[in-house]
Amino acid sequence: MLKLFLPNEHVKSIFEIKPEDLKKKGVKGIITDLDNTLVEWDRPLATPKLIEWFESMRNHGILITIVSNNNETRVKSFSDPIQIPFISLARKPMSRSFRRAAEQMGIKREEAVVIGDQLMTDVLGGNRGGFHTILVVPVVQTDGFWTKFNRKIERRILAFFRRKGMIEWDNQK
Repeated sequence: MLKLFLPNEHVKSIFEIKPEDLKKKGVKGIITDLDNTLVEWDRPLATPKLIEWFESMRNHGILITIVSNNNETRVKSFSDPIQIPFISLARKPMSRSFRRAAEQMGIKREEAVVIGDQLMTDVLGGNRGGFHTILVVPVVQTDGFWTKFNRKIERRILAFFRRKGMIEWDNQK
């Protein structure tokens, strides 16, 4: 059961994820969280650096869909200017939205990666859906009420994985 919280990979930032590396693994699409994964939870628009990252993925033929538990207004106002498809009110960790994102991109789950900053939503949902998961360090250390609650549980899970030798990276949360 706890293994469902174990990501396949861990990076400090999405900018460490390179399209060339994804292509070598057969990845054709990215399913990514929005808040505290791509930008700060209170930043309304994509940064220039993030726009470059999206363009790099697109130039390599990698599709992107944002899957967020946030409301449609928030996700749409972020996604529309950069023309990235999205699913809002995703109800993560339910895996339905992850499967729907892969279907909308026309790819199989083996051809997608799920990227997010939370074990309790992104990693658990991605793993439950049979996707390759990549955990990123949150962009900022401030969170809303429920995310703060989740982070306390996540720290305990990560400490367990570390004690058991299941992860080697530092706990950045």
